[in-house]
Amino acid sequence: MNRLRTWTQVGGLALLWGSTFLWIDLALEAMTPVQVTLSRCVLGSGALLVACFASGRRLPPWGATWWHLAVAAFFCNALPFALFSLGQQTVDSGVAGVLNATTPLWAVLIGVVVGTERGLRPVRLLGLLLGFTGVVLIFAPWRSTGPVGGGALAIVAAAASYAVGFAYMGRHLVGKGVPTISLAAAQLVAATALTAPLLPAGGLTPVRVGAQTLIVVVILGVVATGATFHLTYRIIAAEGATNAAAVGYLLPVVSVALGVVVLGEGLNPRIVAGTVVVLGGVGLIRRHQRPRSAPAPAATSG
Repeated sequence: MNRLRTWTQVGGLALLWGSTFLWIDLALEAMTPVQVTLSRCVLGSGALLVACFASGRRLPPWGATWWHLAVAAFFCNALPFALFSLGQQTVDSGVAGVLNATTPLWAVLIGVVVGTERGLRPVRLLGLLLGFTGVVLIFAPWRSTGPVGGGALAIVAAAASYAVGFAYMGRHLVGKGVPTISLAAAQLVAATALTAPLLPAGGLTPVRVGAQTLIVVVILGVVATGATFHLTYRIIAAEGATNAAAVGYLLPVVSVALGVVVLGEGLNPRIVAGTVVVLGGVGLIRRHQRPRSAPAPAATSG
């Protein structure tokens, strides 16, 4: 019974996170990338503020914590949210989900560059090379058509930005005595402040408001951004759980499946092969990951 409950939770979280790319794609039908990005931050922060105060928590006091939150908000929210919205104008939601799964690969690569990943084991090195081989397979630079170009590069950059943000959050924010709901709410408030100045760059365009648009934007902001971001903070604080890693492996599967079923996106054999290779690389990296005191999560929403 407990095992069934565990896998039910894993499937629920994977569906929640993996559906983010579907909601972004649908929101972009009526809104500009800037509007999608800002609405995610506003609705997500609003939902978490309500949850924070309803639970009797408070936002962190003004000081050094807020400066750290601003840095984390830039790399983990404002920048990747904008890049995903820009990228998904030309990239299918399923491919976006697969490329987002490269975040652990970027985390290892960044660790090697800055010196926090010392003595990289051969198996993890193989996983790193295998994962990026899958990315190359998805990009297919030898083809004149396909998901190559600025959109795909923007999504890969978003995944790398998440890796930087998670590492920063793990080092400067988690485990400092501040509840995760307070940190998550405050960080999305900071992300809203960072995103608001982008309004003149396409954010003032009239929006075709309809029932579908309202529903999609609310789900994207409240559920796929607010709720999942709080879960992300909790995973950072409690890394090492097998369930968290399992969600990371299922994310691309969910995003590709939803793209095919809901949006009618093509199931390209090359994309499927690239997905398998990427997940194989991520699996090798995480399976042979050494325990760390403040690790980062397996993956997150777009």
